[in-house]
This record gives sequence, C-alpha cells and structure tokens, in this order.
Amino acid sequence: MITKANTNMDIDELSSKVMEGLKRANRKLVENAALNDRSLIVGDDRDGFKAVPAKELLKKLPK
Repeated sequence: MITKANTNMDIDELSSKVMEGLKRANRKLVENAALNDRSLIVGDDRDGFKAVPAKELLKKLPK
C-alpha cells in the first residue's frame, strides 16, 4: 500500500538525486570548458548575461 507519507518521501528522495545529478553535470561542464580555456555565458544580477572564463567559475563552484 502506498501512503501519502511514502509518496512525499519518495518525491523528496528523487528531488535530492536530481539536484545532485545537476550539480555534477554542471561541474563537469565547467571543468571541460576550463580545460579548453573557454568562457561560459551566465546570468548576472540585472537579468542580463555575460561571458565568464570557465576557470573563474570553477573557483566558485562547491566541490
């Protein structure tokens, strides 16, 4: 029997796994760009975009 509590726990666990996968994929993207001396386009605080060297982004990412 599936209860609402079990469903919420499953959703929370899935959400956590998806977020972890996104973090890993993002880090891999930045690492590969940094190895090739590339820049990535990121959003800024004013709803605009700017190119940032991947090596600079890599310094700010959590491990």
